[in-house]
Amino acid sequence: MIRIRDHKTAYLIDPWEYLGPKRRKLLDTSWAGLFREHILPDLPVHKLSSHYAEGFGRPTKELYAAMGALILQQMHDLTDEETVNQFSFNLQWHYALDIPGESDESKYLSAKTLWTLRQNVTAAGLDRELFEATTETLAKVFNVDASTQRIDSVHIRSNMRKLGRLCLMAQSIHDFLVNLRRQHRVLFDSLEKELTHRYLTEKALGCFSLVKPSESGKTLETVSRDLLALTRRFCENNRVTSMNTFALLLRVLQEQCHVVGCNEDPLEVTVKDPKQVPSSSLQNPSDPDAGYDGHKGQGYQIQAMETYCDSHNKETRDTTLNMITHVEVEPAHISDVHALIPALESAEERELSPKRVLADASYGSQDNVDRAGGMGVEVISPVMGTLKEKTITLSDFPRTCANKIVSCPQGHKPVKFSQGKKGSWSIAFDSNHCRVCPLLDHCLVKEAKKRHYLRFNIKALRTAIRRASEDSHEFKDKYRWRSGIEATFSEMNAKTGIKRLRVRGLSAVSYCVFLKTIGINILRATRVKRALEKLRTTPRSAVLTVESLIYAVKEHFLNLYRRFSCIFLEKGELYANNS
Repeated sequence: MIRIRDHKTAYLIDPWEYLGPKRRKLLDTSWAGLFREHILPDLPVHKLSSHYAEGFGRPTKELYAAMGALILQQMHDLTDEETVNQFSFNLQWHYALDIPGESDESKYLSAKTLWTLRQNVTAAGLDRELFEATTETLAKVFNVDASTQRIDSVHIRSNMRKLGRLCLMAQSIHDFLVNLRRQHRVLFDSLEKELTHRYLTEKALGCFSLVKPSESGKTLETVSRDLLALTRRFCENNRVTSMNTFALLLRVLQEQCHVVGCNEDPLEVTVKDPKQVPSSSLQNPSDPDAGYDGHKGQGYQIQAMETYCDSHNKETRDTTLNMITHVEVEPAHISDVHALIPALESAEERELSPKRVLADASYGSQDNVDRAGGMGVEVISPVMGTLKEKTITLSDFPRTCANKIVSCPQGHKPVKFSQGKKGSWSIAFDSNHCRVCPLLDHCLVKEAKKRHYLRFNIKALRTAIRRASEDSHEFKDKYRWRSGIEATFSEMNAKTGIKRLRVRGLSAVSYCVFLKTIGINILRATRVKRALEKLRTTPRSAVLTVESLIYAVKEHFLNLYRRFSCIFLEKGELYANNS
């Protein structure tokens, strides 16, 4: 039976009046007051109605409070046991979730109920909807300016053990044999005792991790032969091939090993060179969704985009909400170049589209810059890679306003222009000039039969122009605000523990990331709310800003200048009269 309360209608008699004005003020100015006023009433609890019967069964917990508890759990990085205790005894939680009663029915939430509700939210995809709904609410309440935003990624890890290649292969065999013994005991008993003893004894996996580096090659060969033997033995058994652990076993064999031969001939297996193993390969049988990044290792990555304030006024920055508008979770091996356009499209759907986005070089491919420009978004990002010293680029060739090249860096005009397909250009220069040019060794112009030619396309020209603009003061002044998103990731980890999660699997990791991001936006909004309240209650005469201080100093020196000028003039007139 569904139980839902109306949290938008005010109480006839305030149940929180017993707190007193001082404690009530502390609650109203904390995250609890903001959550109760703006977040709780708009939670999409109606999306969970399909999981419960309206007039049958035991009553559910009040769904607004229960769903709010899921957000607060991730916001404060709590276990299920800690969440139950906070829900039962913490006054801030009671105020935030609007639970005024004192009965167990109101203020007790079992760990089983919490787990079930979390599974229902994940299955229905409400974690993303919760993030988008709360983001839109906070954007309206705090009048967030989304015109300037910045995007970056951060590496996170799920609750999985870091495995090398040997341990990965041994763990995959171990998991398969355990599952086979549990589901198909007859097939398990038909295996050689030596094979099962090698992977299922109490210290078997620990022995693989203690193998000497000099012996690891031989051990890898042994384990790879066991992989091949098990997959060949059960590959035609439908009951076994339908098991998830067998699918993972086959995946490890394909990604980590070379199999030579055919079904009629004896098969030989060799271990692949580490450079031949794809970055999307299986990293841990317990978390098959995780990827591998050569720089940061195994795990996932978060793509996050947030607004920022580029004002130099501290008062303005303190009263402006820097809100995370987009977040997405991906395996660690996916490149950042694919993240920019989906982030812009997601923000545009929720009317939070930026006009300017700051990003590092991995996001700033020329294709992304062009596509974002078509959406009305300016991407400020350095160009990937560095140039050698004294290298002449396309930006060094003088151009017209329409980006048409009119001469070489030495001032010699081209003798022929020709435009090819897909925006390619070929510009010919007189070979008599180019052969004696002192810049020939560093120039893009190449010698042909009759002339020297400069060949390029519009994409390369735009990239060269962007690279040349990186040294300008305007670019540096705008781009310097990009580094602020690193502080956002640090804040997320310090307050919500987002870089080391307690769960495994893409869906569970995404759930935690979405709800933890909601918590960060709420905590930031609380700080802004306090700053606005302090500004509203503080007399303007007592507010001393940098601008007002500079103005006061200027006025002081101007008054001194006027005073001494009058004295000098008076003395000058007296001296003239005496003369």
